[in-house]
Amino acid sequence: MSFDNAHKPSIELSIVVPMYNETDNLSQFFSRLETVLNRLKISYEIVCVNDGSTDNTLALLLEHNKHNPFIKIVELSRNFGKEIALTAGIEHTSGSAVIPIDADLQDQPELIGELLAKWREGYDMVYATRRIRRGETFIKRFTAKLFYRVIDAMSEIDIPKNTGDFRLMDRSVVNALSQLPERTRFMKGLFSWLGFKQTAIYYDRDPRQAGESKWNYWRLWNFAIDGITSFSALPLKLWSYVGIFLSFMSMLYAAFLFVRTLVMGIELPGYASMMVVILFLGGIQLITLGVIGEYLGRIYTEVKGRPLYLVRRLYGF
Repeated sequence: MSFDNAHKPSIELSIVVPMYNETDNLSQFFSRLETVLNRLKISYEIVCVNDGSTDNTLALLLEHNKHNPFIKIVELSRNFGKEIALTAGIEHTSGSAVIPIDADLQDQPELIGELLAKWREGYDMVYATRRIRRGETFIKRFTAKLFYRVIDAMSEIDIPKNTGDFRLMDRSVVNALSQLPERTRFMKGLFSWLGFKQTAIYYDRDPRQAGESKWNYWRLWNFAIDGITSFSALPLKLWSYVGIFLSFMSMLYAAFLFVRTLVMGIELPGYASMMVVILFLGGIQLITLGVIGEYLGRIYTEVKGRPLYLVRRLYGF
């Protein structure tokens, strides 16, 4: 969908909120968000995506919609995951600018004014970078820092460190994003891949207001793998170099055994050393197959060509 000068969006700002079991946060979230938007005195819509919630999230969203018709709801047919829910919300916006934000209030709605100010200066994308991550354990902060370092070293694009989905995108960026059809979606990478004129604002991230995070360490691990495999072929190349190195070392060891046999004669091979070599090489082969399998699985997902998500019902559109 494109917009020319004769068909500009009538809504200036679209807020996108992916939600999964956010009953405990909704009232405070909408209170703070609507206060900010009313103070800014701009035309807006709030596109909430109910990503297969099993609690009272949808019912509460419908109640808020009755009091504020600018709240719109995209109800997905099941839980598709945050990255897909975020995509669904963005694709249902109509504003000149779009801001994704989570309902847990870790990213403060009060920063929307700063994002808009940078946008009006001429930037196509303004992303919010975290200076401090309050309410997170040392392990969570350490692994997040490690992840950004690893993906920065492996990726062919520059993904801003300590930066999530909270950002402002111009309509031109949103239109470009809609042209990226891949099913395994690492949104932080996609935002960076798009390019355009970008800048950052910096803030201290608050703790989650209520409820529990849906991101356990297993999901974060899989998320990290998606990010790396979506934007880097280095793991595949790496194991080629590992194979070459091991082959070279085996040839050196074979030469050493040959010379030793000539000098000292034949001796009975050691069981322990033989098992170590066999198990080591077997482990390397399994790891290599696992890396290849990760990429092959993503190819399998893409070639099936299924839609990214299914919408059960729309409210308020």
